[in-house]
Amino acid sequence: MADVQRPSSKRAQINKANTTMVAVVAVASFITMFSLVAAKALWDQRSFQARVIVEKETARNQLQANVAAVDSLVTSYKAFVGTPENVIGGSSTGKGDRDGDNAKIVLDALPSKYDFPALATSLEKILQSGDYQIDSITGTDDEANQQANQTTNTPVEIPFQIGASGNYASIQKLVESLERSVRPFNVTKVSFTGGDSDLKAQIDAKTYYLPAKTLKITTKEVK
Repeated sequence: MADVQRPSSKRAQINKANTTMVAVVAVASFITMFSLVAAKALWDQRSFQARVIVEKETARNQLQANVAAVDSLVTSYKAFVGTPENVIGGSSTGKGDRDGDNAKIVLDALPSKYDFPALATSLEKILQSGDYQIDSITGTDDEANQQANQTTNTPVEIPFQIGASGNYASIQKLVESLERSVRPFNVTKVSFTGGDSDLKAQIDAKTYYLPAKTLKITTKEVK
């Protein structure tokens, strides 16, 4: 009887060993897969943190450069506006048409927004003295639509028309007054009707404005 039971005992031991091996392999496989997944997650996290650090360092460097430039910018601005005589030969502290500090002259020459009523008032002031008569100043008050141009870095045109009457010499002086203005005017067309002593002129011209720069603080998503 002992000889008959011995093979059965060996088979049981083999089955037990096989079961143990399968369990060990399964546990080892699970640990391996878990380790691989965890390693990938850690690597992805490390890469993400590295990108975050790079972006933070870039932002820090830009802020440091901006802060360092402040003193130089303030000094340059004070020197620009502090001269006794402005860039067009007027007094920096006077109240005349050609007076005012350089910052005012620049803003008058190239305003920061499309403002046709202000342009018409400026033209009336520029052209108020002369042997001619200003009959009309027309154009389009397009300020609402021009809001879309606030991001441009180049001057934007403002077209307008002037109707005037006088003799030929006085109309010529009118055009010269536009040319001497601090604000740039580009005369594109001049049409005449009537005689030399009773001349009517239609002047098509354009001036410009440059949208003001705005400080935008933005955020960036790091992926």
